[in-house]
Amino acid sequence: MKKIVAFGASNSKESINKKFAAYAASQIKESEINLLDLNDFEMPIFSIERENEIGFPTLAQKFRDQLNTADGIIISFAEHNGAYSTAFKNIFDWISRGGPNIWGNKPMFLLSTSPGGMGGKTVLEIAVGKISRMNENEIVHFSLPNFDENFDNQITDSKLNEEFNLKLSEFTSNLG
Repeated sequence: MKKIVAFGASNSKESINKKFAAYAASQIKESEINLLDLNDFEMPIFSIERENEIGFPTLAQKFRDQLNTADGIIISFAEHNGAYSTAFKNIFDWISRGGPNIWGNKPMFLLSTSPGGMGGKTVLEIAVGKISRMNENEIVHFSLPNFDENFDNQITDSKLNEEFNLKLSEFTSNLG
């Protein structure tokens, strides 16, 4: 049984990206899903001075530990002004201080969605670019536009659903 860590890169309690990450993880047969909520890992805003003052936060280590126990990682990125949400960026900054291999070279499925027609493609491009330089595995990615029109407990647009399933299949084959 494969262990999958999934989360929406947002601290919104009603995050569509958290819903999308949970959906993607639920589509993997014979898997154990660990759905993380960024609100459970809220830490002070990262700075070198703060790190020197308080050290490496326990919550940052707990987050890294969750990633390390996974066989694969699914992240769905919320786009805030064309970039990562502050909640994700802060966790990312902290966990990067715990050693160089943040993602453990695990297979990853990076997603994005938004209510608009771009589907968070800008932040997804940023994430794929950054994470692919930090992970030796191929990074599989998919963007779902117009979330409210194309998702109702599943992807309702047949063409988008077919594309998603191809990407999901690629990710699951990377799990080994």
